[in-house]
Amino acid sequence: MTSTPSRHIRRVAVLGSGVMGSGIACHFANVGLEVLMLDILPRDMDATETRSAVRNSVAAQALQAAIKSKPAPLYDKDFVKRITVGNFTDDMEQLGDYDWIIEVVVERLDIKQKVLKQVDEVRRRGSLVTTNTSGIPIRMIQEGMSEDFRQHFCGTHFFNPARYLRLFEIIPGPDTKEEVLDFFMRYGQLYLGKTTVMAKDTPAFIGNRIGVFSLSKSYQLTDDLGLRIETVDKLTGPALGRPKTGTFRLGDLVGHDTGAHVMTGIRENAPDDEASAVMEIPQYYQFLLDNDFLGNKSGQGFYKKTTDDEGNRVILGLNLKTLEYEAPQREDLPSLKTAKQIDDLPRRVQALFKAEDKGGEFVRRMLAGLFAYSANRIPEISDNIYSIDDAMRAGYAWKMGPFEYWDAVGLQAGIDAAEADGATLPQWVKDMQSAGHDTFYKREDGKLKYYDLESQSYKVKPGTEAFIILDNYREQTPVYQNSEVTLHDIGDGVACLEFTSAHNSIGEGVLRGYQEAITKLEEEGWRGMVLGNNADNFSVGANLMLIAQLAYQQEFDELNQAVNLFQQSVMRLRYSAIPVVAATQGYVFGGGCESLMHCDAGAVAAESYIGLVEAGIGVIPGGGGTKEFALRASDSFFEGDVMIPTLIDRFKTVAMASVSTSGYEAYNYGYLIEGRDKIVVNKDRNITEAKSMVLDLANDGYTMPRQRDDITVLGRGGLAALYAAANELQKGHFASAHDIKIAKKIAWVLCGGDLTGTQQVSEQYLLDIEREAFLSLCGEQKTLERIQHMLQTNKPLRN
Repeated sequence: MTSTPSRHIRRVAVLGSGVMGSGIACHFANVGLEVLMLDILPRDMDATETRSAVRNSVAAQALQAAIKSKPAPLYDKDFVKRITVGNFTDDMEQLGDYDWIIEVVVERLDIKQKVLKQVDEVRRRGSLVTTNTSGIPIRMIQEGMSEDFRQHFCGTHFFNPARYLRLFEIIPGPDTKEEVLDFFMRYGQLYLGKTTVMAKDTPAFIGNRIGVFSLSKSYQLTDDLGLRIETVDKLTGPALGRPKTGTFRLGDLVGHDTGAHVMTGIRENAPDDEASAVMEIPQYYQFLLDNDFLGNKSGQGFYKKTTDDEGNRVILGLNLKTLEYEAPQREDLPSLKTAKQIDDLPRRVQALFKAEDKGGEFVRRMLAGLFAYSANRIPEISDNIYSIDDAMRAGYAWKMGPFEYWDAVGLQAGIDAAEADGATLPQWVKDMQSAGHDTFYKREDGKLKYYDLESQSYKVKPGTEAFIILDNYREQTPVYQNSEVTLHDIGDGVACLEFTSAHNSIGEGVLRGYQEAITKLEEEGWRGMVLGNNADNFSVGANLMLIAQLAYQQEFDELNQAVNLFQQSVMRLRYSAIPVVAATQGYVFGGGCESLMHCDAGAVAAESYIGLVEAGIGVIPGGGGTKEFALRASDSFFEGDVMIPTLIDRFKTVAMASVSTSGYEAYNYGYLIEGRDKIVVNKDRNITEAKSMVLDLANDGYTMPRQRDDITVLGRGGLAALYAAANELQKGHFASAHDIKIAKKIAWVLCGGDLTGTQQVSEQYLLDIEREAFLSLCGEQKTLERIQHMLQTNKPLRN
């Protein structure tokens, strides 16, 4: 890339307030930008109406609908204050004050051009203008615009929902300045938290071009092989490292009118596409369109929700032959049974690919088609393989992109399968193989390299320099390792402790890993440690199976020792001679949250869902979490302050097992501390940021803090207030009788027990009563039932 001149985005205007527009506006607000969102005047408005509330009501109502939608588009509801609404008639003149103007109106060329011509008249020279079109050529949209407009105009394609789907496609126009493209590639990754890919101005760009082919190929094979739709959804869901929606549920989610529009658009606008026949609308798909069975938006599509004679909810599936809805029928495929037994995704993909039943044939032919189609799209839609893989992982939430799947099954096996299915592969794949290269990617010297077609050699993947990917360190000897953790040297005297346990649960191996890793790093003079991993979820919490086993067997001495080990291990994260910073993402539950709270700081991905969830399984946070809330409540008390309201807020957070919907919301709950913990919008950067924080602490002369013996607790006075708050929860039907028993145990610890008045106590005192309360609840039958239910269903039981 060329060097990018300094450009700062402070104010963004979003033109269009539909589902996509309002979602984009909310995400801009998430990252701290001042946002203006405009839309049309109300169609039924009186021509003499002057009240702005009425004139702006289209955009205002769309924004309110977005705020109420799930999943939440905002990191924090207060961020809506950063968004101002208006209308195209009254407010276009304001666009001269905005740094970036993004058009998100209806997918019609004439309307887009009409809106953007108005923008061209009022924008400031040099300001950025983009379109969020999902397929209209950029070259057509910019026709008739001024030279400066065209030079600063391109496509910026967000995927819906804008907050959660990470793909951000940058599509150049014929006249777009290189510096503008470089800016968006960097800005999207660094400030918007996206995976940015440079696409070409071709039909459906990258993500939807490959994604729609994959869906279409799966539709075709389902019909050809006579498989049921629910079976195919299992084959193309988590078994292949893809979302649970699989193929047909994804079609219902997207909407079949939208799907048909994209398929038709590719066929019409890419007439030389060798797979255009695959994207013909199948007969059963046309049946859905003809009957307005458009998927979730219309109430039925491939699936239909109904109730049986007894009033139970039933989901019926469409029989593609009879075009009638039927109750789900299980197809016992050996390939699916085998897949369930393999945790490692590349090995699981390989096993499915090699399976000889109908499931194996489906996966083999589907992937073979994907391999050939993706390879043939270079250089049409992209000049490199990694942009295609990035697009599918970020836009469709696949764990592996097409060329990563190909590496998993083997280059020659993929070639054989593609040719057996009648596909033609491009010459560059054969040249690559002839040159002795048998993988599309490889890791060398701690760096991920990709096969570059132009040089016919491997190059470091651009943009990954700022990411610490732990897979890149597996070739080197670990600094320390046990069965549940690995300690990696990530450079500059900093190590990263990675969980390797199932689901990153925290058991004895992880806890001993905390203590032994820190001791080793202290003794060898390391500068600090990051606690982090690259998994989807930082940690689901403590190993419930171990707790359940000890509780069922009434082994309370062993359980006491286990809880004490947990407490002392998380305390070791805080009380060490080196700084320890956590890098989190995804679920940060229970013991994972307690670990984060005891580190010196956290580099917390914005998409971190943080909570002390133990009350949901019938116990209190027993790994230092309840103690820590007492300590933090004490630190928030000011001289002359009314302490009870602060204590009640902290009590409700723990007693109701509240989970933040983002890293930002975790500040409100008290899981994070302003000035100590930092939010990282791009989760791929959190370990890098945590390492930087470790080095900053070390450079500032880090000294181990002393254990606290000055924690203010309120004793009986606090207990009375918290018991009253607990009773209010029960009266409001927010809590069962057992919930109240748990809540009173939490109150007991937060208040320091049955003390006659306000006193100062030590951390160890609070840990002791926390552990005692935890053990007392483990002996309750209701608690045992909740733990068992959680282990079986992964859902909390309220009893």
